[in-house]
Amino acid sequence: MTMKIAVDAMGGDNAPRVEVEGAVSAARDFSISIILVGDRDLLTAELSKHNTTGLDITIKHASEVVGMHDSASDAIRKKKDSSIRVAFELVKSGEADAVVSAGNSGATMAAGMFVLKRLNGVDRPAIAQVFPTLLGHTVVLDIGGNVDCKPVHLVQFAIMGEVYARHVLGIKKPKVGLLSNGAEETKGNDLTRETNLILKDVRFDYAGYIEGRDIFAGKVDVVVCDGFVGNIVLKLSEGLAEAVGTMLKEEIKKSLICKIGYLLSRPAFARFKKKVDYAEYGGAPLLGINGVGMICHGGSNTKAIRNAVRFASDFSSKGVNLRMAEKIQENFTIYSQQRDSVKD
Repeated sequence: MTMKIAVDAMGGDNAPRVEVEGAVSAARDFSISIILVGDRDLLTAELSKHNTTGLDITIKHASEVVGMHDSASDAIRKKKDSSIRVAFELVKSGEADAVVSAGNSGATMAAGMFVLKRLNGVDRPAIAQVFPTLLGHTVVLDIGGNVDCKPVHLVQFAIMGEVYARHVLGIKKPKVGLLSNGAEETKGNDLTRETNLILKDVRFDYAGYIEGRDIFAGKVDVVVCDGFVGNIVLKLSEGLAEAVGTMLKEEIKKSLICKIGYLLSRPAFARFKKKVDYAEYGGAPLLGINGVGMICHGGSNTKAIRNAVRFASDFSSKGVNLRMAEKIQENFTIYSQQRDSVKD
């Protein structure tokens, strides 16, 4: 079955050029149908620069754009014909299977919740990000959608992350860890300690507390935290990757021997760069909405949009949302009772 993906073509820093290029590339490489959402005249002009023969790419006009500095609530209430809202409306009506957007992440999350609503049993959707590790990949959530959380929210994040890792990333028995400032159960704060007690009874492989250094070691397959901590983890990781790359280039330039060594090691450097490049993962799925939405970096390049479309298509084709809702309901009594006992 061919998936049809709605691409918010007006949201990113380099829109609509990058969004159109990425969408055309995804349509060609993965045989995915695309609906470009945004200003029809601009998108028609941009699309004319590409050879689209044999590709299923259409345009859905949207007269408004949500800016990066617009508040999420105002964007949804006041800009009813914005490209991001229209894209989610296409999913709601069944005209598209998923949304990809490099626009305002808060507005994207709000639009997804407002238009598609939440999955049954989910209090708050979460943004999940795939990180490279020494052993493969790890899903970290939430990375910025919810800065203030309660234990029940983190439990739901854990369940959704486990299902995503199992059915989208193909990990047979995902191990889940709760991010804290130490592995000992005496560490953490009220939020992590209460969440830890509840997660012990949830029906999956729970590893307990993990530390920040364990993320890239691949100690667990799913890392759970609130959005405040998760966003710091994300931005720190991005900054570190850029800094390491810059420092390596500076050191290589300092001597002829280093330059020769670099030439001999170029394939290894290329593989390393690919492994830590966010564009390889495309975007971060918004888990917990009654549909599929991929949130991309505002500065996404063509490859990032292309891969985000591929991930969105893969997510949609596997019926992951139904599995998440079932898993949450399966554990609802367990974590509700444990939550009440913790409060008492």
